[in-house]
This record gives sequence, structure tokens and C-alpha cells, in this order.
Amino acid sequence: MTRKPAFVLWFVLPAALTALGLTLAMLTVLQYSVRAYIPGSLDVGGFTLDNFQGLLKGLYAQAFFNTVSLSFKTAVFGLLLSYPLAYALVRTRTGWLKSSILIIAITPLFLGEVVRTYSWIIVLGSSGFLNSLLLSIGLIDKPLQLMFTQTGVVLALVHVTMPIMVLMLATGLSHINPAYEKAATSLGAGPIRAFLTVTLPLSLPGIVASLTTAFAWTFSAFATPQLIGGGKVSTIATLVYQLGFSSLNFPFAASLSVAGLILTVLLLVSLKRMTRSLQTAGGH
Repeated sequence: MTRKPAFVLWFVLPAALTALGLTLAMLTVLQYSVRAYIPGSLDVGGFTLDNFQGLLKGLYAQAFFNTVSLSFKTAVFGLLLSYPLAYALVRTRTGWLKSSILIIAITPLFLGEVVRTYSWIIVLGSSGFLNSLLLSIGLIDKPLQLMFTQTGVVLALVHVTMPIMVLMLATGLSHINPAYEKAATSLGAGPIRAFLTVTLPLSLPGIVASLTTAFAWTFSAFATPQLIGGGKVSTIATLVYQLGFSSLNFPFAASLSVAGLILTVLLLVSLKRMTRSLQTAGGH
């Protein structure tokens, strides 16, 4: 009978304690979501479902729509920008170039999300770097309104998610044998056709993984929508903060959190089902 190494317990126990803590936290949030709000008090009332009925109001429905829209746009644009970087990172044979791409790709990970977001405030402001550059070269006559808009939030969120997407895509691309492309070109396919018919389908598992990760990450983002959006781009996370810490309406904030979690799971399951056939084809 094979005996498990003694050190395995030291890995399993912290994981089990972490899972237990997360489970208890989620149960607490769920319990708060079905309790009545008592204005002016931190205490909660009896059990009720009125909190979930209140989510149907226009303000909260708009927050759900904004969150899904931002998550979708961030995932798509992040993929379009990350895939070429990941492809170059995997396929280049020049050592210094590979190192440079890797450093550029992962350096943002060493900066906190808040620091990166404040950097984007400097870039996107009316007197910021981007508007000053466009004005100086004569492409625009007046500053573009990028702050407090969905466009500015998406730009900052793409920057936040790109490092993870590049690493995940590079991992998927590294498992593709370059000989497959060479075989396609030897049979008469051009470089573009070889990429579209061989490399791209085979990299679908990495694409699906990076898309779902970026979508889920963006769905719960708070600092970037709050700072770049300036309260004008409402999302689930920003509303939870406003309700919980500004209005002290913890029951309603909890119900909003639970609804957001359920929506995230449903959207990710739907995305997985839609791409399962493509992923299976890419794996073969």
C-alpha cells in the first residue's frame, strides 16, 4: 500500500481552512441578503425577499448591463492585444527579444491595481498625456472626454487583465508544435492560411481560458471602474460599495453581491458551453 508523503498534509490543511473560511463568508453574505434593512442601524431585521425584488429597478438593472458590457469588451479587446504578444513571445528565437516581450507583458503585475489606475488617470485626463499628444500633432481640436466614460474604463481594465491573458495564451501556444504550420505551408498554404487553419484552432483552449478569466476578473473589478468612471459608470462592485459603506444598507448590498455571483456563474457556464465544440475541435 502506497503511503502518502507526510508533507502533503501541510498543503491540504491550509487549503481546507481557506475553503472553509470562504464558505463561511459566502454563507454570511447569503444570510444578509435575505434580511430586512433597518435604516440608521447596523442591525438587520427579519427574513425577507424584498431585497431581490428591488434589484429589478432601472438603476440596478443598468449596473448589471454595464458590468456585463465592460467585462465582454475588456475580454475581447484584451484578447486582440494579448494574442500577438503571446505569439511573438512563444515563436521568437532571439533571446533578448523574448526577454523584452516577457518583461513588458508581466511588469504591470508588479504594480498594484490602484497604482495602475491612477496612472491611467494621468494619461486619460483632459490635460493628460494622450490628449496633450493628440492636440500637439493636430489630430484633435479639443480634448477628448475619456475620463468618466466606459471607453476610459475599458482601456484601463484591458491594461489590468493583459498580463494574465498573455501568460495564459503563451502557455496554450507553447504546446503547439511549429512543425504543424510547416506541414501546412509545404502543402501549399500561405502563412496567413496556415495560421488560421492550424495555429488558431489549436490555440482555442488557451483563448477560452483567457477569455473566461478576463471576463470573471473584470466582472468583480472595483478600483478601476470607481476611479476612472468617477461614479458615472455604475457597476455591481461600485454599487455594492456605495450601498454597504455609504448607505450602510448591508442587506441590499449582500443581495446585489449574490445576484452578481449567480449572473457570473451563468454567463461563464454559457460561454463554456458555446465554446466547448470549438475547444474540442482545437484540441484535435
